[in-house]
Amino acid sequence: MKKVFFTLTTTILMMTLFAVSAFASPEKESGNDWVRVLIESTSEQAKNQAKEKYDVRHDFGKQGFSTNVTKQQYEALQKNKNLNVTKVDKVSLVNQPQATGDRSSTPSDQTPWGMEAIYNDDSITATDGGDDIRVAVLDTGSKTDHVDLEGNVEQCKDFSRLFFSRVDGSCNDINGHGTHVAGTVLADGGADGEGIYGVAPDAKLWAYKVLGDLGMGFSDDIANAIRHAADQGQEQGVKVVISMSLGSSGEDGLITEAVDYAYDNGALVVAAAGNDGDGEDTIGYPGAVENAIAVAALEDVQENGTYRVADFSSRGNPATAGDYVIQERDVELSAPGAAIASTWNDGAYNTISGTSMATPHVSGLAAKIWAENSGLSNTDLRAELQSRATANDILGGTGAAEGDDYASGFGFPLAQ
Repeated sequence: MKKVFFTLTTTILMMTLFAVSAFASPEKESGNDWVRVLIESTSEQAKNQAKEKYDVRHDFGKQGFSTNVTKQQYEALQKNKNLNVTKVDKVSLVNQPQATGDRSSTPSDQTPWGMEAIYNDDSITATDGGDDIRVAVLDTGSKTDHVDLEGNVEQCKDFSRLFFSRVDGSCNDINGHGTHVAGTVLADGGADGEGIYGVAPDAKLWAYKVLGDLGMGFSDDIANAIRHAADQGQEQGVKVVISMSLGSSGEDGLITEAVDYAYDNGALVVAAAGNDGDGEDTIGYPGAVENAIAVAALEDVQENGTYRVADFSSRGNPATAGDYVIQERDVELSAPGAAIASTWNDGAYNTISGTSMATPHVSGLAAKIWAENSGLSNTDLRAELQSRATANDILGGTGAAEGDDYASGFGFPLAQ
């Protein structure tokens, strides 16, 4: 553990998720004829020649550039001794969304249990906060004309198209996962006030579609979207929270470098821990990256006097528990993630479970706290989240224990 964050002042990951995709998947769109590759070389001449021959999708500098090639071109590139050519990793929702309740045209509860829990108020009827904070939701897109979201949409961009590296003004969510995540972050109840509420209803949504309709995507597109969000924050002079309810079991260098870049440029990065169960060291990436806040999922069950970490929620490294220091493969925070009601892509609502649902609770809380304390840096904000979590320890569920543990991390941070 290299950094200490403990002073006041990180698959769409659902019960069935953890991968990268949501637009029609590249395989579906291309009939399996195309291969996404990363081309690297120690020879600038060889790399530049390759750039001239193939369209550059994303240029990652020393890490190389990505492009789409045919299978025949890929086989030919493998024979070029001056180039290192590898297939780009795929990322996804851990599982596909699984409904645990009926969709409805109006929510059965405008402030679901997750809102009551994070606000520590069983009688809350509406949420507030998040003014002037941007939350970039990297997911399957978003239904931007949902009545509970449309007032907060500021950017809508698609990074998942096979032959276009980015399409502005497009982020259609066929899957539903991204719309659900966005609602938990910042749904504002709609113009009539009869809809559902998220944690920070005054924050602005940057809906970045990085996953296809089937919940899968490519790591280079995700890395590009992360960097773009950070760059947009710098260019516009605004504070940005990057929220990712997606992942894979192994680390991807492009995404890790992008997370580090975003964090170094003032953004706060929040990511799902994963849904691979209560075994030790099951946490997924990018949640496991040191500069991303990994979020575990809580269920609405009391055990040992606190909420309980869900059995499906991935656990971190037990060897580093108890030191209140974050390093790679550590769960950092926990939040409601089981049976979470939120907005859906049919214009109504749905109830699903996963660390994908826990992540936006923390992203929304980060936006709310940042709006209330505009002088905080992203590292200060992270320390504040950790401090609030430490004050609300989680003792329920496998691996949960007093203090910093590998199941719930520092604990469950509250809005008040």
